Amino acid sequence: MTELQYPLADEQATEALGAVLAKHQTLPAVIYLHGDLGAGKTTLSRGVMRGFGHQGAVKSPTYTLVEPYQFAEHQVYHFDLYRLSDPEELEFMGIREYFDGRSLCLVEWPECGQGLLPEADLEITLRYDGQGRMATLLAHSETAKRTLEALSAN
Repeated sequence: MTELQYPLADEQATEALGAVLAKHQTLPAVIYLHGDLGAGKTTLSRGVMRGFGHQGAVKSPTYTLVEPYQFAEHQVYHFDLYRLSDPEELEFMGIREYFDGRSLCLVEWPECGQGLLPEADLEITLRYDGQGRMATLLAHSETAKRTLEALSAN
């Protein structure tokens, strides 16, 4: 399976999808998050962190560009590149060190870092759909395909 449509009724459903992703995600992985402002990218990321057991706040890294989260077995980096004015800024922050082949990297607005980011294993596009949202998940790697198969079985 390479594509999955996942309806999301509300914020809780979006966060729940993130938690399920955490449960089924094989690491390392790069996940691109696409969608308009307010579509739920950070909410989905919060669900991923909660799925891994994070109890504290999960904020959008809009101004810091990246928020790291340390777990017992791995690290998750949550990027928000919306305010990036030039992809070259990523080089100055040492972007390549984050994609170390051991971590999960969630990247909001990946198009702003085009040319400097590694390819995504999984792309998730969140769009408005009536009163709720629709998540379109697109797998680009074998591990992401297995993640989508597990999600479709839920």
